Amino acid sequence: MKAIVCNTFAPLEQLQYTEVADPVAAAKEIVIAVKAAGVNYPDALIVQGLYQDKPPLPFIPGIECAGEIFAIGEQVTGFSIGTRVIGFSSNYGAYAEKVACPAHNVILIPDDLSFVDAANLACAHGTAHHALKQRGNLQAGETLLVLGAAGGTGVAAVQIGKAMGARVIAACSSADKLAIAEANGADVLINYSEQDLRTTLKEITGGKGIDVVFDPVGGEAFNACSRSMARNGRLLIIGFASGQIPQLTLNLPLVKEYSVSGVFWGSFTQHEPAVFADNMQELFQWHHDKKIHVITDGEFALSATAIALTQVMQRQVKGKLVLIP
Repeated sequence: MKAIVCNTFAPLEQLQYTEVADPVAAAKEIVIAVKAAGVNYPDALIVQGLYQDKPPLPFIPGIECAGEIFAIGEQVTGFSIGTRVIGFSSNYGAYAEKVACPAHNVILIPDDLSFVDAANLACAHGTAHHALKQRGNLQAGETLLVLGAAGGTGVAAVQIGKAMGARVIAACSSADKLAIAEANGADVLINYSEQDLRTTLKEITGGKGIDVVFDPVGGEAFNACSRSMARNGRLLIIGFASGQIPQLTLNLPLVKEYSVSGVFWGSFTQHEPAVFADNMQELFQWHHDKKIHVITDGEFALSATAIALTQVMQRQVKGKLVLIP
């Protein structure tokens, strides 16, 4: 089969599109014939050796895909060849024509969900949903601030925040990105390249502060948020798309009595597979009810993976990108 192979941690252009052996389903695995693979910011970091997880070399990157079941391990029950599913590999491998996934990481998808939407719903919406539901305990009527609200996880957080009944504030670096956040349900818009984020948040909340912050950006935006939290607020750390990992002054959560929580969706899916499966069913229902939807900014051939990852790294993407083997 054809696949993208990372032979060494290096710039994106050194990824190889090449022929490799087909995966074989171990006893508790399912092999999926990939129809679409989601492109995520961590994928670009991993292949360059810039992520906290550094898999053994060589490896096939990619964590999420949608497709049809090609082969089933001997200890797996409840699945059939040809069934439409999403899958998540614990050892990467989704940037390929086929991938082996643990059976507990394979979920049937409804008929009204396309392969492209299914592949792109999983990680971005899955991360935002887990963050706001399990880690942030977001309640109806609370104020939610979403940083990077035009990116894949940011758009998802705006949509899910509205579905959960929150007042959603979207913060982006440009007017065109804010327009995307507004089109996806944001109630209040902040252009933090033109407005002082901390001052604006104080004005918007009447000095109360933000109940829940969804931060996939880091950098200076995080610093402003750490000083803008409401009492009993929850500051959710998703990632560092700005390229700057900020430092937190610990007297702030002490004096303001708010909590700081990390959100690592991949770890969540491995440690709490039953809760993860329940989350996905809720997302499927919200998608069916048109409370959420997937924005796919572009479809790329598998051979153009480096181009897609470069666009994600440069923050040129509105929503998500997808690879079509």
